[in-house]
Amino acid sequence: MAISEPTRIKVGTDEFKGPVEPDWCPGCGDFGVLRALQQAYSELGLGHEDVLTVSGIGCSSNLPGFIDTYGMHSLHGRAIPHAMGAHLANHQLKVVVTVGDGDGFGIGAGHFVHAMRRNVDITMIVMDNQIYGLTTGQTSPTSRHGMKTKSTPWGNLETPLNPVALAIAGGATFVARGFSGRPKELVELVKKGMTHRGFAFIDVFSPCVTFNKDNTYAFFKQRVYDLQERGHDTGDWKAAMEHAYVWGEEIPIGIFAENDDLYTLADQEPVLQQGGPLAHRPLGIDPEVGRKLVEELM
Repeated sequence: MAISEPTRIKVGTDEFKGPVEPDWCPGCGDFGVLRALQQAYSELGLGHEDVLTVSGIGCSSNLPGFIDTYGMHSLHGRAIPHAMGAHLANHQLKVVVTVGDGDGFGIGAGHFVHAMRRNVDITMIVMDNQIYGLTTGQTSPTSRHGMKTKSTPWGNLETPLNPVALAIAGGATFVARGFSGRPKELVELVKKGMTHRGFAFIDVFSPCVTFNKDNTYAFFKQRVYDLQERGHDTGDWKAAMEHAYVWGEEIPIGIFAENDDLYTLADQEPVLQQGGPLAHRPLGIDPEVGRKLVEELM
């Protein structure tokens, strides 16, 4: 007698709210990213057990505690390797990395580059507020040149990192930019990133209302425009790179580049094509040996 699949019950957006209330400053752009994730998970028909949300350290990286999925609050700059390990252990699980610009582009930049070239099937969402918020207002890798902060009281001397251009050059197969002040578009970007097979990168303008008085909601609202509304071809690498360097009176958001033709890392790993996810297979060692290993590692 065949065993039927259990009937899935749709999980509503509000049901993805975590047991802990967000402790971000009122007005923080991260609230918009959190809500977009909750809504995207719901609209994609995902259950609580279908997603792993992984973060590093920072204001934004508290997010896994505020959303009801599997979650992991990892180390500063190390969210991507944790996410990669989880994905390779269970490549059927949707894995989402939620980090900030300091976490993802500073100490975590090396992991970012190698995840792109490997085309790991995870989604990386960066809450880019262009400042270090958790440590109360120092320059981050994306702070503008000349910006005055606690660590640069006479102005930032460094050229800011261009994360979208880096992602395009690094080989990310889905590259997008959103703005937490435009929630409908952000939800759609998250959904498209999560359904893309390969490394999906979404840089989100997420204003810090406490420590960044330069890159505010008002600053972005009068400048951002949607690339898709202007007919951008996401398969045109050269055009995508040119758009990535547009910054001034106009700033593009939307999907810059998309490539569905490359194999993912899991697609190319023979072990993962045999017998389903590793996490669901028998351990293959004596239970007593397994117990001792766990005890030693714990």
